[in-house]
Amino acid sequence: MKKFVLLILATVAMISSCGNSNKNKNQAGENSDTLKGELVIFHAGSLSYPVKAVCDSFKIRHPKVKVLTEAAGSKDCARKIRDLNRNCDILLSSDYKVIDDLLIPEWASWNIKFATNEMAIVYTAQSRYASEINKDNWFNILLKKDVVFGRSDPESDPCGVRAVLTMKLAQEYYKVRGLSKKMLAKDNNYIRPKETDLIALLESNVADYIFLYRSVAEQHKLKYLILPDEINLKSEELSDVYATVSIETAGKKPGEKIIEKGAPMVYGLTIPQNARNYDLAITFLTYFLDSDGGMAILEANGQHSVVPAPTNTYDKIPGELKKYALPQKQIN
Repeated sequence: MKKFVLLILATVAMISSCGNSNKNKNQAGENSDTLKGELVIFHAGSLSYPVKAVCDSFKIRHPKVKVLTEAAGSKDCARKIRDLNRNCDILLSSDYKVIDDLLIPEWASWNIKFATNEMAIVYTAQSRYASEINKDNWFNILLKKDVVFGRSDPESDPCGVRAVLTMKLAQEYYKVRGLSKKMLAKDNNYIRPKETDLIALLESNVADYIFLYRSVAEQHKLKYLILPDEINLKSEELSDVYATVSIETAGKKPGEKIIEKGAPMVYGLTIPQNARNYDLAITFLTYFLDSDGGMAILEANGQHSVVPAPTNTYDKIPGELKKYALPQKQIN
């Protein structure tokens, strides 16, 4: 009887051992991804929601990768790389021209366009005159003495540039002499470094209205006024109209100025030349730019893909990423 009991216990132990062995093999298979390291991403504030979602999805596939993200105005992101030599593996800018104007060719060599957006007037139910504002009177309401509106700094953030361009386009569209000058002179105490900083002003009822991207308003479930295409900087077909207005901002060198003309808003990305984890950056961008990966997440967050889009830096793009862009000469 004793021998029989020992035999039963030995058999149970053997079965248990095999089960644990198979379980360990399965776990090893699930976690067999060899990709690891630290990835540093600088990105525009307007990309905060989708970038977090993309990074979370990427980390499920590559659990050993540590992704560090830092949001700021796109121009400030570029200056951290250029002026402070901050470590950055990927830059995601809300304006591809920031990369062209501030980083290429010394700090980056190529640029891929990946998404678009549009300007909107964003507010809450508590905003003064919220029940009255529409696409024909919004500028009159923003100019009222008892109304406060906010915008971001053109020297730090492309959204700030686009707010100014929207005001100038509105002056021409509505045929109101001196409109942009009046708007630019009002509420300058409510200018903030990046567009997402403005949301705090709005939600705390400090500001009644803000100039913001439509996608960010949707992500934060805020009310927004859709502006005419002639002034919202969304339409490729209206490029010539947008180009009739411009703003002067700081260039690469101290004291240098550049002229930024109105244009359809297009986001851009690059891997800076000081990237410490180039191969990991390539792998991430391959997922980020894929229509079933990162681009699907951006689409769901209101930032519509333009991949593949023409770029004048096509020849410099890494081979693994060329399929996500087109040579400039293909523009008709």
